[in-house]
Amino acid sequence: MNDETTNVERRTVLHLAATIAGAAAIGARPARADAVPPKPTGKPGDFDFLTGRWKIQNKQPKDGGFDEFAGEATVHGLLAGVASIEELRIPARNFSGLGLRLLDVEKKLWADYWIPSKTGVLTPPPAWGSFVDGVGNWDGDDKDGDQPIIVRGAWDEITPKSCRWRQSVSRDDGKTWVDNWIMHWTRA
Repeated sequence: MNDETTNVERRTVLHLAATIAGAAAIGARPARADAVPPKPTGKPGDFDFLTGRWKIQNKQPKDGGFDEFAGEATVHGLLAGVASIEELRIPARNFSGLGLRLLDVEKKLWADYWIPSKTGVLTPPPAWGSFVDGVGNWDGDDKDGDQPIIVRGAWDEITPKSCRWRQSVSRDDGKTWVDNWIMHWTRA
């Protein structure tokens, strides 16, 4: 990749981030009103560890074991560390999308949005969270059929060359959690 390509890519990502950030700010709110709010520890640069190119080993529960498959991601940190944009690609599953993380500087909380490539539509509401003692948790409301569930995304095991993301689901208002997707990220 040459410098001109890198500059075009960066300008495109900056434009996209500004456009999405404007739309995302409309109606931004924490998840459930009765939930324990995340700790307000967010600060610019929290997602700097994720900037770059990654290879990802994915695991999802299947038939009492795990289905494993490869993926990759490219992540850009923007706006002096108050935004992070991730392009996730999993060719074997014909799956891709864009993760957008925005820091509400005043509230010291991160909003995490997802845009699946199949629809191109921002999926509100965001999950809200922050990092505490090197672990970041983001909770968001969702439904499984008609049943309300909580979906948690968690970042941990963060080193300069690797990290882990886990997605867990609670069907009992946060009393118990079951992992349904684990991603081990390694720098490309």
